[in-house]
Amino acid sequence: MKSDDNTTQKNTGFAAAVSPTASTTIITDNADIQSGETSIPTQGDNMPAFHARPRDVKEPLPVILVVQEIFGVHEHIRDICRRLAAEGYLAVAPELYFRQGDPAEYTDVSTLLSELVSKVPDTQVLADLDHVANWASRNDGDIRNMAITGFCWGGRIVWLYAAHNPQLKAGVAWYGKLAGEKTLKQQKHPVDTAVDMNAPVLGLYGGQDNGIPQESVETMRQALRAANSKSEIVVYPEAGHAFNADYRPSYHEPSAKDGWQRMLTWFRQYGVK
Repeated sequence: MKSDDNTTQKNTGFAAAVSPTASTTIITDNADIQSGETSIPTQGDNMPAFHARPRDVKEPLPVILVVQEIFGVHEHIRDICRRLAAEGYLAVAPELYFRQGDPAEYTDVSTLLSELVSKVPDTQVLADLDHVANWASRNDGDIRNMAITGFCWGGRIVWLYAAHNPQLKAGVAWYGKLAGEKTLKQQKHPVDTAVDMNAPVLGLYGGQDNGIPQESVETMRQALRAANSKSEIVVYPEAGHAFNADYRPSYHEPSAKDGWQRMLTWFRQYGVK
């Protein structure tokens, strides 16, 4: 396992499709964090991943699986891992598109979606995340204390993974799609899996999100309620899509900070601490 000091990760870059970065961009610089790149065996391949953890901690660490935006594991997602490491977690962000292509090569969002993201099967993603959990268990992670968080594309995956893995204890989905057209690659959406949740999910959504209608958010609430799920959904009225993405103009600081604290509280509430 290759592991580098977190201060060497600052120049790895942000998503080309949304450059330039905003002045609000956050880069975590903490000498108590160890972070770097690794490779995770999965389904006959070796999947690239970024990981971060507290430095010099001997006991097994609670694990957070971090699921990328459509833009892959770029600098913002790496910094999410570092921020979680500063809270005492082993955070791992796998490159879940690695078989289909490299999102860093795309400068146009619509082309990225049509030529790469749409080709990634949910079944592949869920199986790869299982292998990430196995990797964490062999690298100082305690998967008895495991949660997942994800953003945009990854927010949708959080809901699906909470219905997939019975070992998971909690999830936090940031503005993940809840309903939509089904395809061979995406045969279910979160509204279809509400009754199957193995772990409670906290959904964080923007009231001004033009890509996720409030009608679908309410439909998901009703589905969770009907399933007697412990999952909850919070809507920030003034926030749009990607309100936690501090490197983008969409960043809404009050909502992002409140959501981050709610996420940490949610993890600890369900024993991931």
